[in-house]
Amino acid sequence: MSAFRNTPIDRRRLSYRDRSDFNQSGAAGAQQLALKRAKAYKGQMAYQANTPINTTTQRPGTGGQSAGIGIQQLRMMDLSAQKAREKELRPEMVDPLSGIYRDNTKKV
Repeated sequence: MSAFRNTPIDRRRLSYRDRSDFNQSGAAGAQQLALKRAKAYKGQMAYQANTPINTTTQRPGTGGQSAGIGIQQLRMMDLSAQKAREKELRPEMVDPLSGIYRDNTKKV
C-alpha cells in the first residue's frame, strides 16, 4: 500500500481502548472509504491507459459504408417487379397432374 499517501492504520497494533475510540470516531470508516476510492480511481486510470486506441471513426447507423436500408428496399422492390414480369411472360401450360386424385373409375 505504499503507492498511497494515506495508508490505513493497522488497528491490530492499537490497544483495545484506542481501537474502540478510533472505530467510534468515524475516522476509520472515512479512511477506509477514501482508500477504496483512491484504489478504484487508480485502477480505472491503469485500465484506460492500457486499452487500445480507436483507429477508426464511429458513426451512427451503417458506419457510412453504404446508403443504408433504403438501397436494400429499392433492390427488393426491383426484384419483385422483375419476378412479376417474368411470371406474366410465361406461357399457359396444362398441368397433367391436376386431376389425379379424382375418382376416374366408371360406376357400373
